[in-house]
Amino acid sequence: MPSLGVLTPFPRRRFLILAVLCALLACSLFLPGLGGGFIVDDHPNIQDNGALHLSELSADKLLLAAYSFQPGNGSRALSMLSFALDYWRGGGLDPVVFKTTNLVIHALTIFALALFFRRLLSLAQWPARRAACVALVLTGLWAIHPLQVSSVLYVVQRMQTLGTLFLVLALWAYLGARHAQIAEQRSHAYWALTGFFWALAFAAKEDSILFPAYALVLELTVLQFRAAQPAMARALRRVWMAAALVGAMAYFFVVLPHYWSWGDYPGRTFSSSERLLTQGRVLVMYLGQILLPLPERLPFFYDDLEISRSFLNPVSTLLALVLIGGLLAWAWRWRKARPVFSCGVLLFFAGHFMTSNVIGLELVFEHRNHFPLIGAVLALGDLCVAAVLRWRIPQVWNIALAAMVFVALGAGTLVRAHDWGEPLHFAQRTLEMAPGSERAWVALGGTYADLAAFRPDSAYLESAIATVRQGAEQFDSALLRSNVVNYKSIQGTATSEDWERFHQCLERVPMTVQNRNVIWPMIQNAQIGISMDARGVLTAMSILSRRTTYSPSENLQLASYALNDTPFSEEALPYLIRAVEQSPAGDAGIEQMLSALSESGWDEWVEQLSRIPRAPAK
Repeated sequence: MPSLGVLTPFPRRRFLILAVLCALLACSLFLPGLGGGFIVDDHPNIQDNGALHLSELSADKLLLAAYSFQPGNGSRALSMLSFALDYWRGGGLDPVVFKTTNLVIHALTIFALALFFRRLLSLAQWPARRAACVALVLTGLWAIHPLQVSSVLYVVQRMQTLGTLFLVLALWAYLGARHAQIAEQRSHAYWALTGFFWALAFAAKEDSILFPAYALVLELTVLQFRAAQPAMARALRRVWMAAALVGAMAYFFVVLPHYWSWGDYPGRTFSSSERLLTQGRVLVMYLGQILLPLPERLPFFYDDLEISRSFLNPVSTLLALVLIGGLLAWAWRWRKARPVFSCGVLLFFAGHFMTSNVIGLELVFEHRNHFPLIGAVLALGDLCVAAVLRWRIPQVWNIALAAMVFVALGAGTLVRAHDWGEPLHFAQRTLEMAPGSERAWVALGGTYADLAAFRPDSAYLESAIATVRQGAEQFDSALLRSNVVNYKSIQGTATSEDWERFHQCLERVPMTVQNRNVIWPMIQNAQIGISMDARGVLTAMSILSRRTTYSPSENLQLASYALNDTPFSEEALPYLIRAVEQSPAGDAGIEQMLSALSESGWDEWVEQLSRIPRAPAK
């Protein structure tokens, strides 16, 4: 008799102890990465976000911190609040403090996931002991997968990991409520917990709005709309059918028209159709990384990914879409025969529904697999259990194979966590794995520059200049060219030829988000006393303003630089005019600017700006 078929019970207390041990052992693999620094999106969202830098706890400051995520117009309040509390308790920007909190969140998610898996497998009518044992194994596989490193040790991705924690708890509570309905027991407490945890998940990251889709997957596969009374089962089917119809209508008549772009998205180099085609290949790439997570297959930066321009350009686009269609058809066909497998496949794709759809996001991020990986391990685990039961594989072989998989995954995570544990090593290793990534070159140059700490005679600064110069020769990159002049200006060696190459590059490159933002570090450098060539910066501002559109507040910043930090104050006027034209009457920022100009004696400009017709109020 196969060991997985044993019907003896598994004590709840022992299960909880093992779940805690699983969390502790898994998190120990990430400890070598705690010494790494802040990277990429950590800088604007945490390091440069003054609203998070609390010296004291007060209601007003906590509220300001919670709603300080500007890209999301104040969303992700719970995540932002947690960053502020980390800053306060750590007495500043200590990456170890922030990463330790991330690790605690990972541990809590591991524990919650074990409970969710056990309840799910029990509702799939697995024997109690098998459900408990497999739940712990699947939880461990999810917890130590190398893909988790860039979610747990990349500080800003707490937004994702915190969302996953509360989504798992919401799904666990949902299963509890449905189990109570099936057993004809009271379910009010579980329904209340479901709503509470979902609200917390949404406050962590807005893609948690997909919770109803995940719950529908559970109904279509494991739960199958069961209830104690036939009338209740019929009502459940009707409610979910109506909800699915409303969701489909919202997608086709609201989301799709709002986000669809026949041409390139603003700040991107791909259209909606090209994004959808490319996402087919991205999803297959994710599945490959899940099945074979070798460190060299996880480079962190993916900006060198080829965009799919048609079904056959590249040919792998069509092949990827056929594979995805085949997996979905397989899952649908097996939804009654192997409901756990079907549930896992559908959860994986549901988890990518928002980020692999028509919203003009970045094409690839590893952390997007944080929740979908739950579905992947469920599907793979169910296939393994089916194989063990069908072929009656001896218990010793099962244990040996599981141990080999755990050792391999753990070793991969340990190696990757070590790479993340020291900023310079991480940047060097990332470039080694992704030499075709512009961002990898930028990151290594920036790491050297951080180590130089604005010292003109630092050998690190020389390395920073050499790195970005070498990268700029490989790519037609405004970002790398801008850093050549930034770093050489710190050193005092920037030449007119450096600036000219930068300006020529600005005229050629597409106006992506990264390229339109190259001006801000230059202005910041000038304002902290670095000798930036004022004419060079102003020329860059002129090119960018001609090729892209800045917001009123951004135009005011450009005007402030020209007026206050250069000898060419008259060049501030065009940016002031644009800011006024874009702003509605009575805008506080514009009124404050006009008052400041008047106090400084620019009455003629104030009169001219006051006559400009304003944009209609939104």
